[in-house]
Amino acid sequence: MTLTTSAPTASPLATADPAIHRLIQAEQERQSLTLEMIASENHTSHAVMEAVGSCLTNKYCEGYPTKRYYSGCTFYDQVEELAIRRVTELFGCRFANVQPHSGASANTAVFFALLEPGDTYCSVVLSDGGHLTHGSPVNLSGKWFKPVHYPLVYDESRPDFGHVDYDAVRALCLQHKPKLLLCGYSAYPRIIDFPRFRAIADECGALLMADIAHVAGLVAGGSHPSPFPHCHIVTTTTHKTLRGPRGGLIMTNDEELAKKIDKAVFPGTQGGPLMHVIAGKAVCFGEALKPAFKDYARQIVANAKALATELMTRGFRLTSGGTDNHLLVIDLRRTDKELTGKDAAAWLEQAGIIVNKNTVPRDDRSPFITSGVRMGTPALTTRGMKEPQMKQVASLIDQVLRSRGNAQILASVRSEVTNLCRQFPMPVA
Repeated sequence: MTLTTSAPTASPLATADPAIHRLIQAEQERQSLTLEMIASENHTSHAVMEAVGSCLTNKYCEGYPTKRYYSGCTFYDQVEELAIRRVTELFGCRFANVQPHSGASANTAVFFALLEPGDTYCSVVLSDGGHLTHGSPVNLSGKWFKPVHYPLVYDESRPDFGHVDYDAVRALCLQHKPKLLLCGYSAYPRIIDFPRFRAIADECGALLMADIAHVAGLVAGGSHPSPFPHCHIVTTTTHKTLRGPRGGLIMTNDEELAKKIDKAVFPGTQGGPLMHVIAGKAVCFGEALKPAFKDYARQIVANAKALATELMTRGFRLTSGGTDNHLLVIDLRRTDKELTGKDAAAWLEQAGIIVNKNTVPRDDRSPFITSGVRMGTPALTTRGMKEPQMKQVASLIDQVLRSRGNAQILASVRSEVTNLCRQFPMPVA
């Protein structure tokens, strides 16, 4: 994508609804003048936004291509078929359902397709990096099904400290015989060993599901190992590192599983697909198939490693001691026992640095408070930033967190952030 600045263009929205127009313009300015470091967020191309904002939003297309419940779907069939062709090429799989509205919807559909209420499945301890849909008691995945959770390696003397404890995964699966073994995480900074997970799944008779919502763009760009051919089912979002519109996706190489998944998405858990979003997904997949996307994925990882190294040099403790992908989590307990993730994220936001509070392994604080903050480099990389800027950003984060919310320091950092953002403007093409 070309990085440049452009003046806002006139919009019918300004006349039709000035209040919403003002809010959108304000949000555009906020995005332009802040450092978006939430690991699950990114900046799409204008081509993706144009597709999502198109006339395709006007049509109901319940069903699948050539098998719709409504007339007038000729071009919508072609859009969806194109999205499927592109994404199966991108990830090297045979079947894909591009209709899920979100990653959570995709995970729900897989559970609906493969599990009965009360069935056991295995996923990571949620505070160790799992997602809400991996078995939280307040989520359908924890209320209707029976999750058993494997931990990370907690022993700091081990070289794999902070990594998935594969021995514990195997022991837990052999004990509980889950129908489904789930890997892929929301706040895990290390490479996922898909072949090792598959060996465990085969040994205990489980299907293997990978939720690659966070690393999908890295997989597509060749900067993280692919879950195929090891995983039976793969879910993901289409935003985050994949840099597309907000939405979900389910993939498999198994034709029978593909049929079950299609029925679980529609009519099982969703109605009409969001065809304007599916068009945005198709654009995103097309962008990710271009050679430049591999360079982008490599730079995301390089930037994350540079950011992690600089933060550790400044005395911050990172979960697992670093990162292999796009994200990292600061364990604030080693820096300041009184500092919470909630306060840290609030101070950083005041300084123009957007991160999110996050639990850390064996966190004794609630998910509303937390002892950590999670951050990532996809959006900064989209803006064209590289390793030197990551060192600068680490310095700014250091100043904010050590200031304990000092207003003068936050204002000073905010000014530096604004200047940095002006040097690396938002993508417009």
